[in-house]
Amino acid sequence: MTILPAIDLKGGRCVRLRQGRAEDETVYCADPAAQARDWRAQGAAELHVVDLDGAFGGAPRHADAIRAIIEAFGRPVEVGGGLRGMECVEAVLAAGAARAILGSAAIEDPDFTARAVERFGARIAVGIDARGGFVQTRGWTSTSGTPAVDLAANMDALGVQTIIYTDTATDGMLRGPNLEQTAAVCDAAPHASVTASGGVSSPADVRALAALGRPNLRAAIVGKALYDGATTLKELEDVSRNA
Repeated sequence: MTILPAIDLKGGRCVRLRQGRAEDETVYCADPAAQARDWRAQGAAELHVVDLDGAFGGAPRHADAIRAIIEAFGRPVEVGGGLRGMECVEAVLAAGAARAILGSAAIEDPDFTARAVERFGARIAVGIDARGGFVQTRGWTSTSGTPAVDLAANMDALGVQTIIYTDTATDGMLRGPNLEQTAAVCDAAPHASVTASGGVSSPADVRALAALGRPNLRAAIVGKALYDGATTLKELEDVSRNA
């Protein structure tokens, strides 16, 4: 299982939100490119980046910062946040992102999602953010009536090769991931690689994810626990290699 450190961008800085609430933020670094270099120095193989202002506003807001992050990291970077049009996807991929993450667009504009997958294939990932099992959109400010497992199944049928499942109730809370829902999403999308996100905060959490026994559970995203020093990237990677 690959461990991806997270960089969430808001106001040009690296922040973490509790349960995705814009008003409940902690600033960790004023220089996102420097943070990317630090994650590289710690041995991160991949990086997860979200433009929070883009997610809330509906269009990317941190093009320059994202380009600087990609250059500084020098390894695969997946980028999401406000990618709701083809030109936005084209721009982030042209900047060097390994994958462009579609979130709200996956449920609100499935035709666009299908076109993006047809055009860019494995370079398109879909982020499924859910609370209480139901998909949330618009930077987690709106909850739909669509179960996360249904959207996962639809994306799998569409040919999406990477699904990032985030349980928004656990995100930033350091209480562990939603194992039951993570397993259900993996089962609903058997042909896709699934990344777990939200609440992963310790080596024990990585072991618990591995113990689910889902072969398509490829990776886990970790944010607050790394920034707060609750664990280290090396500790998590050591467990992931041996789980």
